[in-house]
Amino acid sequence: MTAKSFKRRSSQRAFTRSAALLSLAFLAGGLASHAQDFGHDHDRDRDRHFWPGNLVVSRTVYDNNPKNVKTGTILPPNCASTTGGCSAATGAPFNGSYPLVWNNVIFDASFGITSKIYLDQITPAGWLIDSLEVPNSSQHGISSKSDQLVTSFSSKSEIALNLSTDGRYLTFMGYVSPIDAIDVSNSNTPGAVDPTDPVGENNFRAVARVDEFGHFRFTETNAYSGNNGRAAILNNTDGEDFYYTSGNAGNGSNPQPAGVVLGAGTQIIDPSHQPEAEQDPGTPTPVGSFSVTELGAEADKIGKDDNYRGLTIFNNVLYYTKGSGSNGVNTVYFLDTTGKACPKGVGLPSISATLPTTPLSFDPSNVATNGLPDNMCILAGFPTTPNKSATVTAFPFGVWFADANTLYVADEGDGDTSGTDLYTHAAAQTTAGLQKWVFNGSTWTLAYTLQNGLDLGKAYQIHGYPTGNNPGTNLPWAPATDGLRNITGQVNHDGTVTIWAITSTISGDGDTGADPNRLVAITDRVKNTSVKGAASERFSTLRQANFAETLRGVSFTPGADNSKHNR
Repeated sequence: MTAKSFKRRSSQRAFTRSAALLSLAFLAGGLASHAQDFGHDHDRDRDRHFWPGNLVVSRTVYDNNPKNVKTGTILPPNCASTTGGCSAATGAPFNGSYPLVWNNVIFDASFGITSKIYLDQITPAGWLIDSLEVPNSSQHGISSKSDQLVTSFSSKSEIALNLSTDGRYLTFMGYVSPIDAIDVSNSNTPGAVDPTDPVGENNFRAVARVDEFGHFRFTETNAYSGNNGRAAILNNTDGEDFYYTSGNAGNGSNPQPAGVVLGAGTQIIDPSHQPEAEQDPGTPTPVGSFSVTELGAEADKIGKDDNYRGLTIFNNVLYYTKGSGSNGVNTVYFLDTTGKACPKGVGLPSISATLPTTPLSFDPSNVATNGLPDNMCILAGFPTTPNKSATVTAFPFGVWFADANTLYVADEGDGDTSGTDLYTHAAAQTTAGLQKWVFNGSTWTLAYTLQNGLDLGKAYQIHGYPTGNNPGTNLPWAPATDGLRNITGQVNHDGTVTIWAITSTISGDGDTGADPNRLVAITDRVKNTSVKGAASERFSTLRQANFAETLRGVSFTPGADNSKHNR
C-alpha cells in the first residue's frame, strides 16, 4: 500500500468513527486546538507537518508476506556460527503469514521481524490527521546506504515517544536494518559482540529525532547489544545536546562481555550530524546503573538489573521504570547526580539535583565481573523487593508527572498466559492499568488504580483475525486488554488532567506483542486521592489498531509551540 493510499484509507476510517468520537469532547476541554492561529510566520506554517496541540502515536505495520519466513528455516539466523547454537534445529514450523508467524517464538525465543514505523498525527479526541512514514527499505529511492530505521514486530516495549527538553523534537529508538529481517531485536551490535548470543547477526541501534517539519536525523549506537533500546529524550536546553536513553542488553550466557554490560540500561549519547552510512559509533556510554546489592540482596546477573522501559524527566531528574525480567526490581527509579540521595538504594531526589551531562565513571578492567558503579535509586514508597525474592505483582511501564506531588504510572499487567482461562486472570488484576501515586512530603503512596473502561480481560474482535484457538498455543486468538504501556498527559485549566495511554494485551497468540491494541484516554482530578472520588472516571477508546499493526508510543507533537507539554 502506498503512503498516499494509506493516508486516504486511514482518513476514511477516522471519518466513520466521528459519531463515537463526539462523546469524547470532554478530552479537548483543557487543550489547545490544532486549528488556532499560530502567528504570522506563514511560510513556516505552510512547511509545518506537526501542529501544536495534537498528539503523535507511533505505529508499526507488518507486511504480512508469507515469504518472510520459509517453513523449515533454521532459526535464529546464522545460529550455527555462534556458540549459542540453534534453538529451532528442526526449522521454523510457520511461514511469514500473520498472525501464525508469531508462533515461531515458541521455538525461537529471539523471534521477531523488522517492520515499518509510522508516526500518526491525531487530535486529542482521536481524529486521524495524517501519517508520517519513517524512512525504510520498502520506499522508493532508499538503498542500503540511505538513512533508515525500523522497529521489531512484535517487540512490545519499543518506539516510545518523548519530546526533547525544549519541546522542539520528538525522539524514539529503533534498528538500522531493512524491513523483514529476522531476529534483529536480539542481534548483537557491531561494536559489542557476544559470541554466546544465538542470533549470528550484527545491527546498530539508533536514536531518531524528528522536528515539526517532519525532518529526520538518526544517531547510531553500539548500546543495547542483544536486546533493544526503548525510549530516548534529547536534552537540548541551556546549551546541552545529547540523548538520554533506556533499554535492555544481552541475549547470551553469563557472564556477559564488557561491551554488553556497558550498553545496558541507561545511556547518554552525543547526536551525530552525519548520514548513517558515515557514522562509526564507539563504545557505549552508560549514564546510570542500579544493582540489588544496594538493597542488601545477593547480586544478579551483571547488567540485567539495568533493564529499563519507561523514561521521563521532571524537575531536572531522570526517572526510569523496570517492569520485566527475573533480575532486579520491577519498580520506579531515579538517577542520583548528587551521590547522597539513597545510601541504601531507596530515597528521594535532592532539590538541588541537576541532570547528568557526562557518562558514568567506571573501571573498564572489571566491568564484566563487577558491573558498573551504582548511582540510581528506587523512588521512596515504590516496591523494593527483588524479583527473585517474591511473587512479582508490579509491571510499571510509562510514567508521567502532573506536578511535584502527583505521579501517574502505567502498569501493563502480568501477561500471564499459563492458564486455560487467561481472560479471567487478566480481569482479576488489581494493579494493572493507570496507577496514581501521591507524595506526602516524605514518601510516595499509591492512591488508586484507574481501570474503568479498560475492560481488562474482555476479548474483542479484529477484522480479518482468526477465530477460535491458536493451534500453536491451544488458547483463543482474540485479544483483550491486560494493562497499559506508554502514556502522556496534559494538566487542564479546571484542575484535572487528561492522560492518553497505549494498551497492552493478553491472548493466545504466540507473541502477545503482535496483538492489535488500542489508544485510550481518561480524565482525572489532580487533587483527588480517594477511590470513591474516582469512581465515575472512565477510559474511552480513541483508536483501535487494525490487522497486522500495533500501537506503541504516544506524545504531543514537536515544535516550539508545544514546549509546555514536555514535562
